Amino acid sequence: MNLKKYLPILFILITSMAFSQEIDFEAPEYNTIKSNIEDKNSKFYYSDLLQRLSVNDTLLTDEDYKHIYYGYVYNTNYNPYGETSNEDKIRTFYNRDELEKKDYKEFIDLANQSLKEFPIDIRLMNFLAYVHHLNGDEAMAKKVSNNFHGLLGAIMSSGDGLKCETSFHVISVTHEYVILNMFELENVSQSLIGNCDYLAFEKDKYKIPGLYFNVSKLQEKNLEILKAK
Repeated sequence: MNLKKYLPILFILITSMAFSQEIDFEAPEYNTIKSNIEDKNSKFYYSDLLQRLSVNDTLLTDEDYKHIYYGYVYNTNYNPYGETSNEDKIRTFYNRDELEKKDYKEFIDLANQSLKEFPIDIRLMNFLAYVHHLNGDEAMAKKVSNNFHGLLGAIMSSGDGLKCETSFHVISVTHEYVILNMFELENVSQSLIGNCDYLAFEKDKYKIPGLYFNVSKLQEKNLEILKAK
């Protein structure tokens, strides 16, 4: 199932945030986030935030979502590629032209298991909200969609993507493509420029030539993995 077919329909509210110089943005302050999520007396204590995310707490704030998303890099299970034990099975659902009613429960169960392993998988979260919608559970679709929007909003608030200095900060490469799918953009090339991933678009196809994503935390984690071998 092509994500582009339903993203503009279900999640059109986020599009007003895109690529606007008028929107306030600020690169994540990782040291502050780390200090907050490790403080058991802080409202941002990480295990508490993850628990609230897992039960779809509708009272999570923008700051909560920023701490959840960027704080995940300090989780011992952080994997920059975001793969889970159910990755292959879930991918088969992504690749289908359509889902049948009998598929809904299986996918929902697989997705919920995977989100326990990688709780900020916004691509999976987005698809899960859609399947809940197909299954007629609008209340759950809205709750999961709220989490998707909250985490995506954290990324969108980190920059405007127009240059490396103001790039979107992501902690998983897949999240770059979630943003592209959100705005129905297609890149023709990908290159690493310093600590930024640059996704270039076909010349003159869109109003912008490409988007920059800060991948410094992915680079740090990959280096850590290499040193450990």
